Amino acid sequence: MTDAVLLPAAVAIPLLGAPLLAVAGRVLPRKGCDVLATAAAAADVVCLALLWSHLHGVAVARLAGWPVRIGVVLAADRVGAGLALLAACLVLAVLAYSWRYFDEPSGERAGLFPAMVLTFQAGMVGFALTGDLFNAFVWFELMGAAGYALTGYRIEDPRPLQGALTFGIVNSLAAYCSLLGIGLLYARTGELDLAALGPALAGHRADLLTVTGFVLVVTAMLVKGAVVPFHFWLPDAHAVAPTPVCMLLSGVMVELGVYGVGRVYWTVFSGPGGVPHEVFRHTFTALGVLTALVGAVMCWQQRHLKRMLAYSTVGHVGLFVVGIALLGPDGAAGTAVYVAAHGCVKAALFGLTGVLLDRYGSVDEHGLHGRGRALRLPGVLFVLGALALAGLPPFGTGLGKALGEAAAGCTQAWLPAVYVLTSALTGGAVLRAAVRIFWGAGAVPAQRPGEEETSGEGEEPEVRTPGRSLPPMMTAVPAVLLALCAAVGCVPAVGRAIAGGAGVYTDPAAYRAAVLGGAAPAVAHVASAWTGEGLLLGFVSAAGAALLAWLAVRRPVRLPFHRAVRHAVTGLRRLHSGHLGDYVAWLTFGVAALCVLIAAQT
Repeated sequence: MTDAVLLPAAVAIPLLGAPLLAVAGRVLPRKGCDVLATAAAAADVVCLALLWSHLHGVAVARLAGWPVRIGVVLAADRVGAGLALLAACLVLAVLAYSWRYFDEPSGERAGLFPAMVLTFQAGMVGFALTGDLFNAFVWFELMGAAGYALTGYRIEDPRPLQGALTFGIVNSLAAYCSLLGIGLLYARTGELDLAALGPALAGHRADLLTVTGFVLVVTAMLVKGAVVPFHFWLPDAHAVAPTPVCMLLSGVMVELGVYGVGRVYWTVFSGPGGVPHEVFRHTFTALGVLTALVGAVMCWQQRHLKRMLAYSTVGHVGLFVVGIALLGPDGAAGTAVYVAAHGCVKAALFGLTGVLLDRYGSVDEHGLHGRGRALRLPGVLFVLGALALAGLPPFGTGLGKALGEAAAGCTQAWLPAVYVLTSALTGGAVLRAAVRIFWGAGAVPAQRPGEEETSGEGEEPEVRTPGRSLPPMMTAVPAVLLALCAAVGCVPAVGRAIAGGAGVYTDPAAYRAAVLGGAAPAVAHVASAWTGEGLLLGFVSAAGAALLAWLAVRRPVRLPFHRAVRHAVTGLRRLHSGHLGDYVAWLTFGVAALCVLIAAQT
């Protein structure tokens, strides 16, 4: 099959499958809707796998034969197609996981959840494959609208509705910013196609309008990507969203935000008339480091498992942003491998958290102490997921981390320490929860005096059939996802294939040549194999995670400046107030601060 068929089909399959399921849910039994949704998701996985497997440059499809300037263009390199394939694989995993997760009777609601998941998939795939800035906005908002609905899926419980409203309002405000930025760029250049925008912008000098347009355009991507200080909505949404939805939010949606920032910068703003490389590198490296450290520290502080995993996602997003900010194919290659493996691990860990919620109606690390002893297989998988988050070789997360550290170390010698510290803290927090819940390690932690806790006790059950046996798919899906993560690190061909697209992703000339026509330049070769230093740092971060977990379980962790650190962490926790007005204020502050920082350096 040709690219002109595969690219539109990859978007059309979930886009058409969603309304079909919404209608079929009125006549088909629950099992029939599940089979239909799984078949649609599997068909899209096959379509994207065929596209990704033969891509070496950029695949282009012009829908209806319209010219680039006014038509709908789909353009995919291996990074974009790989992210679309990751989204399709995780959607298939979520639908399989959910076969008996929700107790939905046959009737008009039977097809509602899978229909919304397929709509969400259509938005993610369309965004990853689009070659037009305005269409990217449209796909991003389709993804967002489906995400809001999925977060508030349990409408009988006010907590998911509140989380969905916070998610929707913050992300909608960011979307208005992006639409305004797109308008500014169109007014200046008369172009919306990503390949044409860069050359058109090069005819103008870089000024405040350019900086403002760039910041506004990427605002929605930074918010969806949960980059500090735009991240506040994410833990609140994860805490109340159904577990299968969390698997998609952390597994692939936030990563698409980081991908979008890199795509927009390289194709539009990396040349003359845009944002200078050094300015982007310095600003976004600082933003990535801040995000990684805030996410890691907040992850360690949590006892609510969903919030813990959400803050872990924030921490790892910071590392992804650092990889993109390095502005080289090696950093992008490491980030691509890291994203693919992290998506599988994080979806697996959320799936295993769903097992605890299914069995015990709780996601509280303290309240579940020792109650998971009977769940041996989920316990072992949870520990493996924690070690994978910590970057333990030979998991793919370890390989992506090693490649990122090598690229970052060539720019700033201290940056690999951020990778190690973030991985150790996030992996250690999840490992600490695993040994407490599944092995009953240590004493039951005491309530911290004078400190509010978001515990996760008394959660509304997502499954309402008491005493049922654990569905096999709820452990099989996380096991398969962890195996895929291991394959990324263990099978050289897989890592090489994922990393191989970084050269085109960071080469705007190659992208323009494919979309607009012209001779394609030679693409840089990127490293994709383990190194001795990468293996060593992987073991160091995993050992650090194990040590932190052991210290937390066996005795309180006392730092040399314990009181000062505690006050600082308490202040950081209080910033995450849960108030929508505070989150909007932080969004406004973030946009203004980015404009000032970039304008001052340009």
